[in-house]
Amino acid sequence: MNANTTLEIAATAARLIVEEGLEWGPAKTRAVKLLGLPARTALPNNEQIEAQVREYIALFCADTQPAELLALRELAARWMARLAEFRPHLCGAVWRGTATRLSSVHLQLYCDDTKSTEITLINQGLDYDVGQVRGPRGQNVDCLVLHVPCPALGESIPLALTILDKDDLRGALKPDAQGLTERGDLHALQRLLQESAPS
Repeated sequence: MNANTTLEIAATAARLIVEEGLEWGPAKTRAVKLLGLPARTALPNNEQIEAQVREYIALFCADTQPAELLALRELAARWMARLAEFRPHLCGAVWRGTATRLSSVHLQLYCDDTKSTEITLINQGLDYDVGQVRGPRGQNVDCLVLHVPCPALGESIPLALTILDKDDLRGALKPDAQGLTERGDLHALQRLLQESAPS
């Protein structure tokens, strides 16, 4: 597959991610369909997708996205403080700075007992759905999804809590090829919020 096709898939997926709030995997698959390519077409990697998402936001959402990202990061910080006992780390678009109001907030929780999070949510009277996502060691792990109010955006936002073992935290903060980390704890998020605060 040539570089132009890869770029075309990445650009189409980026548009779906920003405009429709699709997660990256489904966005790549749908981009291939929309472009009329064979189902087995090789897909762009996440770095290529992220580069196209950033470009799309800069071109079409530069006036709205910073405020939406700030609102989602503040929402994430509130929930990280609320779930502090589970060593929450923010990941995904809200952490990486590519989120819009259609993005979900993704927290990874590193628990001594993986069922303790559900007990805490039940005790707080919170409704959630249980799904499964791929964990860091290739195994399926629980993902609890709540819909939580975001007053700054005037709507509810999906909050996805991926339940991991506390040992999974080792190596979780290694930077990627661009020198960026895939996740950060509450202190790291608060630093980002301070950096983006108007002077």
